[in-house]
Amino acid sequence: MILTHILSTLMVVTALAMFVKSNKTEPKTEAEDNKENMGGLLSYIWWGGDPDEVNPISGLTRREVNLIQKSWAPVNADKAANGAELLRRFFTAYPAAKEFFKMIKGMPEEQYLENPQFKAHVINLMTALNLAVENLNQPEVVAAMMNKLGESHGRRKIKEQNFQDLKQVIVKMFIEVLKLDDTTLGAWGKAVDFWYKHIFETLNKAEQTR
Repeated sequence: MILTHILSTLMVVTALAMFVKSNKTEPKTEAEDNKENMGGLLSYIWWGGDPDEVNPISGLTRREVNLIQKSWAPVNADKAANGAELLRRFFTAYPAAKEFFKMIKGMPEEQYLENPQFKAHVINLMTALNLAVENLNQPEVVAAMMNKLGESHGRRKIKEQNFQDLKQVIVKMFIEVLKLDDTTLGAWGKAVDFWYKHIFETLNKAEQTR
């Protein structure tokens, strides 16, 4: 009886010792610490700073900017076709928006790009988007660009709601065509909100002064 009790006690003690050992965090060696610090330093240099630090102007991190720029590259590679497709989807979702594009009135969709004025507008739109994407690491520059864009569109009586409608089309197109993951799509949402903030500053002023 006593022997059985002793054996049971030893088994419990052994089990506890094994549990403690398995959950014990071994202290890092100096070499491991140095390797971790070096990795952090290289990451910092690669990103040009903390990749997850939020820029106070754009609201984006360096990592998010990188996601946006990488996903934008294939779109910009064929800017005329992709820009025309974006506007085609815009007109389908919001037919009233075609009133701002008199040059294609009465034309079938497949002939839009045959109109030089429409093609020029598409290229201007995509060029503006490309500059906004390329310069996201200089948000103060992008903010100034968006202010100018707001002024020019305000003079043409474009409303804030028209931009919001376009945003919905862009998001849907990116989901369907680019198959963006939630993280990249979220980064794009932040970027568009940043752009629109500075577009609306001057767009609304132009509307008030008319």
